[in-house]
Amino acid sequence: MTSLSDPAFALGAVTVVIGVVALLLALSRHKQVRRCRALDAALKNAEDLAQSTEALRRGAESRTKDAEARAAQFRDEVSHLASVRLPALALSLISSHHPVPGLLHEEAAPSKDAELLDSVLTRVSGIVLKERGRVDAAARAALRGASQDSQALSYRLQSELEALQQEFSGSRSVTHRVLTADHLNEQNLRLIQRTAIVCGAWPGHVRKDTYVAEIVSGASSRLRGFDRIKINSRLATNIGLVGRAAEPVAVACTELMANALEHSRDDLAVDVSLIRTGNGSVCITIDDAGKGMTSEALARGVRLVSAEKQEVMLTELGDPPSQGFVAIGRLVADHGFDVSIDNPSPYGGVRAVVTIPPNLLTSIDEEAEPPSVMAPLPATALRADRRPVPVADTAPADAHSRTGAPGTAEGLPQRRRRGTAISTGELAAPTPRAPDPERSLATWSDFHDGLKSGRNGIDLEETQ
Repeated sequence: MTSLSDPAFALGAVTVVIGVVALLLALSRHKQVRRCRALDAALKNAEDLAQSTEALRRGAESRTKDAEARAAQFRDEVSHLASVRLPALALSLISSHHPVPGLLHEEAAPSKDAELLDSVLTRVSGIVLKERGRVDAAARAALRGASQDSQALSYRLQSELEALQQEFSGSRSVTHRVLTADHLNEQNLRLIQRTAIVCGAWPGHVRKDTYVAEIVSGASSRLRGFDRIKINSRLATNIGLVGRAAEPVAVACTELMANALEHSRDDLAVDVSLIRTGNGSVCITIDDAGKGMTSEALARGVRLVSAEKQEVMLTELGDPPSQGFVAIGRLVADHGFDVSIDNPSPYGGVRAVVTIPPNLLTSIDEEAEPPSVMAPLPATALRADRRPVPVADTAPADAHSRTGAPGTAEGLPQRRRRGTAISTGELAAPTPRAPDPERSLATWSDFHDGLKSGRNGIDLEETQ
C-alpha cells in the first residue's frame, strides 16, 4: 500500500506544483500585459505631449515673429512721425496749404497704435501753439512799446514842423523843404501807428468831432501819391464823426487808399466818393483800376477786416508783413463801423466800402467850427434856370386846346408841345473845388514872401 501511494502522492505534488507554477506564470503574464499597456499609454502620452510641445513651440515662434513685425512696424511709424509728420505739422500750423501726412502703414496699423501716434500730434500741436502764442505776445508787447514811443516822438516832430511853418519866413525852396519834411513825417507816423494798432495799441490820437469830408481828405494827405486820389462828396457839409471814431475811421480809409494806390499804376486815379444812405449811414467808397485780388487773397482779406475780433500772429503777416487789413479789422471790432472789400470796382479793380453807422455820426455847427478849405465841397446836381412862361403866350394854346384841333373829335384830350429847350448856357453848373497841393503850396509861399517883405519894410522904416 505504501508503495502504491507514493507515486500517487508524488504525482499529486507535481500536479500541485505545476498548477502553482502555471498560476504564477499566469499572474506574471497578466502583470506584464498590464505593464505593457501602461508603457504604451505612457508612450502615447509622451508622444501627445511632444506634439503639443511642438505646437506650442511653433505658436511661440509665430507670436514672436508677429511681435517682431509689429515692433518693426511701430519703429517705422515712430521714425515716420519724427522725420515727416512732425515737421509737416509745424508747417501746417503756419499755413493750411501744408497738409499733415497720415500713418506709413495706415491699413495694417492697429487702432491703438494709430490713436497713440495721433495723440502725440495733438499734444505737440497744443504745446507749439501755446509757445508760439507766448512768444508772439512778448514780441507784440516789445513792438507795441517801441511803436508808441516812436509815435509820440513823431507827433512832437509834427508839432515842431507846424510851428516852424507858422513862424519861419524864408525862400520858396526852404518852405517847400519844410512841407516835404512834414509830409514825410506824416507817412512815417502812419506806418508807426499801423504797427502799434496791429500789436494791440489804440490809435494814439484823440480828436474832437470832425467833418467826414475833412477826415477823408486828411487820410489821403498821409500817403505818397495823394494827388492821384480824387474825392467826390455828396454829403451835407455839416455831417461829422464823433471824436472817438474819427481817428479809427481815418486810419481805415488811409490803409484802403494805400492799397488802392499800391495795386494800381502810377498814371491811374483812385476815385473816392462820399454818400449818405437811406438808413442814415455814411458810405465812403474807394474804387481803384488795378488788377483786382485773387480769390485766396480776397477770402483772407474779408476774414481779416470782419468785425470778429481775432488774433493774428506776427509770423502770419508775411515777409514783408502786410499789416493794413489786420489793423482795419482791429479798428472795426473795437469801434463799430464796417468795411467790405468783396465787391469789384467798375474799373476792374477792387471796391472798398467803409460804412459808418448813424450812432457814430453827428452834426457840427459850420459857423462855430467852419470846415477846412482843403475839404471837398459837396457836388450839387445841375439845375436849369427855368423862367415862367408869359400868360399871353399860353392863352391861345389853352383856347385852342379847349376848342379842339382841326380834324379831331370835339373835346378829346390833345398832346401839348413842351416849351422850347433850354440852352446849355442857361444851366447853372457849379464847379466843385478840388484840392490842389501845388496851388496851396504856391499860395503859402507867396504869403510867406509877402510877410517877409512886410517885415523888411517895417525894419527899414524903423532904422530910418
